[in-house]
Amino acid sequence: MSETERGRHETPTERWDRNWADIQQELRIVQTGTQILAGFLLTLPFQQRFTSLTAQQETIYLVLVVLAVLVTVTALSAVASHRLVFRQRQKHDLVRAGNVILIAALVASALLFAGTVLFVFDVVIGDVGGLVGGIVVFVGTALLWGSIPIALRHTRRDG
Repeated sequence: MSETERGRHETPTERWDRNWADIQQELRIVQTGTQILAGFLLTLPFQQRFTSLTAQQETIYLVLVVLAVLVTVTALSAVASHRLVFRQRQKHDLVRAGNVILIAALVASALLFAGTVLFVFDVVIGDVGGLVGGIVVFVGTALLWGSIPIALRHTRRDG
């Protein structure tokens, strides 16, 4: 059954516009969360306790800063792509690319969140606690972000 038969009356162009608007909103959510986390990370070197980090903790910290920048740059690449193909009648290509960009940003975000927990737990309770905390967050994120869409695919469709 086509979307038109199910009650949505839109042209292909309207569907691409709607899909692009959805991607933009999702990217805003990703950007907001990761920008707050990046801001937190960037303030750490100015804290007194930062000088007491081990070499391993400093490495983890620097990897997290790079990941935060990677998430931001990845999410912003959708904006850059939009600007470069604006008015070129390529919305369908933009939606496809935006989907890939968003998934890449989400994967990098999951790594960033888990790494941040790993780092904080490592500093506060030790390296084993950091490793456990990071793994729990990464696995929990993967389960939530994977199981919910899989479950939704198996439910009755709208209409």
